[in-house]
Amino acid sequence: MNPLDLVLDPVTAPGVIAAKLWIKGGSSADPQGQRGVHQLLGSLLTRGCGPYDHLALADLVEGCGAGLRCDTHEDGMLISLKCADRDAERLLSLLGWMLIDPHLDPNQVKLERELSLQALQRQREDPFHLAFDGWRNMAYGNGPYGHDPLGFSEDLKQLGREQLFSLVDRLSANSPVLALAGNLPADLEQSLGSMESFQRWSDKPTPPAMKSDSGTTSSQNALSKTNLSLQNEPTAQVVMMLGQPSLSHGHEDDLALRLLNCHLGLGMSSLLFRRLREEHGVAYDVGIHHPVREGAAPFVLHASTSEEKAQLTLQLLLECWWELSQQPLSEEDMALARAKFHGQLAHGAQTTGQRAERRAQLRVLGLPANYDQHSLEEIKNLDGISLQKAAQRHLQTPMLSLCGPEASLQNLAKDWQQQAVKPYLIA
Repeated sequence: MNPLDLVLDPVTAPGVIAAKLWIKGGSSADPQGQRGVHQLLGSLLTRGCGPYDHLALADLVEGCGAGLRCDTHEDGMLISLKCADRDAERLLSLLGWMLIDPHLDPNQVKLERELSLQALQRQREDPFHLAFDGWRNMAYGNGPYGHDPLGFSEDLKQLGREQLFSLVDRLSANSPVLALAGNLPADLEQSLGSMESFQRWSDKPTPPAMKSDSGTTSSQNALSKTNLSLQNEPTAQVVMMLGQPSLSHGHEDDLALRLLNCHLGLGMSSLLFRRLREEHGVAYDVGIHHPVREGAAPFVLHASTSEEKAQLTLQLLLECWWELSQQPLSEEDMALARAKFHGQLAHGAQTTGQRAERRAQLRVLGLPANYDQHSLEEIKNLDGISLQKAAQRHLQTPMLSLCGPEASLQNLAKDWQQQAVKPYLIA
């Protein structure tokens, strides 16, 4: 049995403890025909476990004024607990019970399955979700990142307790990491070891771990047979997603792409905001999606615009994309990108919950605890040419997903075919 991998981060937070339990797998490990099974299981972990049914569990957590939830991401499931330090001994044992003895009551399974189906229906009514789904399908296909963690409706409807229980034994076997931050008692580690749920955890035999191929790199997008996806919807706007799979977090070029992310889309001084909104006034909304991933993370520029301004918007997005590899950032832009990167790290470590989650994430990714501090030193050695070369290596095969009125999309498709076959020529 894999022992509990414990990460402690004592910080001055009077009376508060945040716990983050990260379990590898997530939706990237959903078996074919069972897309959404990890999301469904995660939603049920807080619906009764160990000696507590769903009502007793809710009474215990809410009676302590605590917060308990489970979120399923592409690379893992994250159980979050935040409570007063005086209640930690009563509540931390729940984390062990949730992994080794979730109840999966049939009525709760039916309820959560219906809620997931409703959430999927709401997504189908959102043009941003439709555009991103189209892009994701092109970029990852049937691979680990090829679907939303909620899964597919046709798969969800077939999921029951049998499929869920087949995953339970693997939860505590996939090298889970428990990170705690806040006002931590000196004997916390010993207290955890004495809790029945964690004792039973350590006594369980280890089943074979589920395999995941989410660690593939940006070369996987070469498997796509197309670089254009059209989602015809009778909306009053056009949503655009332009990008490609890039790198895993911790790759030697990942920091360069993180700085490009800051330059392109972070704040009102970003290139996308200035060019599309301030200079040309073509976009209702503009930004970039570049999350932390164990595998090839999306690097996607997105914008929403009117039908009348859609062609200019696409042209401007392409300008911004190809500029990254055609010319180096100025030292002024580099300084601003570094400052934004520094601020982003600081903003993401303000609360005990954020600190604990980041510590767990780094441990799961096999990165050192001081990775962020080291990154702040490393970006000082990166210049505009370094970022340009990284873009030339990793941002050369963009894919475009569009959602909007059919007539507008057909015109944009023609423009795309003319402009995407070669780097955009900047006037």
